[in-house]
Amino acid sequence: MAGTGAVARRTYGGLSAHERRAERRERLLRAGLELFGSEGYAASSIEKLCTEAGVSTRNFYEEFNSREDLLIALHDRIIEQAFQAVRTALEDADHTPLRERCTRAVRAFITTTASDPRWARLTYVEIIGVSNAVERHRIAWRERWAEFLVSEAARAVHRGEAGARPFDLSAVALIGAVNELVHHWSLSGGKRSLDDVIEEIVRIATAAVTAP
Repeated sequence: MAGTGAVARRTYGGLSAHERRAERRERLLRAGLELFGSEGYAASSIEKLCTEAGVSTRNFYEEFNSREDLLIALHDRIIEQAFQAVRTALEDADHTPLRERCTRAVRAFITTTASDPRWARLTYVEIIGVSNAVERHRIAWRERWAEFLVSEAARAVHRGEAGARPFDLSAVALIGAVNELVHHWSLSGGKRSLDDVIEEIVRIATAAVTAP
């Protein structure tokens, strides 16, 4: 006779309860990317998200407290991927010139966040100004990126490629330039290529580090 442990491990459709929940969460994340990235956050109700994901409203609240939580989870996913892509791009570039390191880093970031128009809209448009909670999340990421950029500028100083000075404001300015340029590109209808955007950001980054 099967015990309670066997009952707890029962599967449906070949999936355990844990796997079914993970699969529902992933469907909601895909639905959020599709709707937030195409129709916009404000136009994407929980009901629409659930319909897109093929789950119930109850299922939604089992995974997320609100639409804000879903937006934050999506933003975390793409920005964490971008952060790791930049770190990986720089791993083998330690002895390359500053411009080459900037190019590798910028290309890794941009191609991760903007290769899919839905990710670009979510990352550069929909995440801004949603609520105090989302703004705190976005600013926390900005501070993390700024700290990383300042550390890279300090490495350039150590190599003799730049003069020592505070780089904190330059880091925040560069982040703003990236956001605005990619947003501008996303609205340009193909008038400029993503390579053009990357090249311009590299110019700005290199100048910011090497300016006296």
